[in-house]
Amino acid sequence: MPERPKDPHAPHAPYMRVLDALIEEIKGKKPGDPISSEAELCERHKVARETARRAVRVARERGLVETVWGKGSFKAGPAEGSAEAE
Repeated sequence: MPERPKDPHAPHAPYMRVLDALIEEIKGKKPGDPISSEAELCERHKVARETARRAVRVARERGLVETVWGKGSFKAGPAEGSAEAE
């Protein structure tokens, strides 16, 4: 997985900008809460669908989100009130 450039002024891939915003969004959520959909990320950040998809994929690889096919992506961790949370 690519690392962030050391120089803050160095150009970096658009998905990293979306990933940064997604990480900030995730910080304000509880485990099991839904995150923005790919379509919402595309609209908000004016990026292509694959760019938004890559940002979500990297967040998933880092263990920050879980994706359920047909349902969406959610903040990783046991959901409130689940048996795993106890």
